[in-house]
Amino acid sequence: MADPWFDPNTFGAWFGTVAGGGFGTLCGLLGATAGSLAPRGRGKYIIIPAWIMLICVGASIVLFGGYAWAVGQPWGIWYGPVLFGLILTVVMGSLLPMILARYRQAEHRRIDADGLRSA
Repeated sequence: MADPWFDPNTFGAWFGTVAGGGFGTLCGLLGATAGSLAPRGRGKYIIIPAWIMLICVGASIVLFGGYAWAVGQPWGIWYGPVLFGLILTVVMGSLLPMILARYRQAEHRRIDADGLRSA
C-alpha cells in the first residue's frame, strides 16, 4: 500500500462537505433553472453546456478516485470521489436527454405558433 496522499479522515470529511454540499446545491439550482426555462425555450446556450460540464467534472472525479484505488490509496481517499463522481455522472447524464427533449418541444411549439400566425 502506498503512503496516503492526504489524511483519509480529513480528506473524506472535507471532500464530502465541499463536493456533496457544493455540487449538490449547484446541480439543484441548475435543475431548477432548467425546469423553469427549458419549457419556454430560454437559456439553452447556458444550461446545456453547464450540464455537460458537470457530467465531465463527475467523470474526471471518478477517474481520480479510480486512479487512487489503482495505486493502493486507503479507502477514505478513493471511496468518496468514486461514489460522488458516479452519482454526479449518472444523475446528470440520465437527465440530459430529458432537458434536450424539453428544448425540442419548445422549439416545435414556437415553429407551430409561427405557422399559425402566418396562415
